[in-house]
Amino acid sequence: MDKVYRQGATGALLDEYEKAVNEMVGCISTIPDATLVAVADPVTQNPDCRSVQTILSHVVSSMYSYAGYIHRWKGHDYTKPDKTLHTSADKYITDLKDAFQFTTTVFNDISNDELEEMEQSKKMLTGWGQVYDIEQLMEHAIVHILRHRRQIEKMKLLLEV
Repeated sequence: MDKVYRQGATGALLDEYEKAVNEMVGCISTIPDATLVAVADPVTQNPDCRSVQTILSHVVSSMYSYAGYIHRWKGHDYTKPDKTLHTSADKYITDLKDAFQFTTTVFNDISNDELEEMEQSKKMLTGWGQVYDIEQLMEHAIVHILRHRRQIEKMKLLLEV
């Protein structure tokens, strides 16, 4: 079956985001429940990076944050879902797909012309202090998933999955 590509620059961003989500799904799909919750990095100072479970909760929460920033920038009300710790990869797979679906819904309201914004005052200020336009935020969102997928791949080696 041939791949169907979304149209335009917004479509390209969504296609690449979906690809990153699907790679994450493939990475975690065979992780046993006991391994998912096992502490793989007991020395990290970052509580979001101790286990596959905490990484995935962070990734899903971040996906909703990124889409939420854009949704609010468009003038909509938005309350992000609470961060949730699950005990099975299947639950995270559902969450990843749901967060992606929410992002595609947000993008129904975005035109290609709105992706890049040169004027600082029209960009979005994130909770970590960085200022982005939509394109920059989505590029960050894509790489965020890729970096954490890589981190999980390394944890799987440590945990012998």
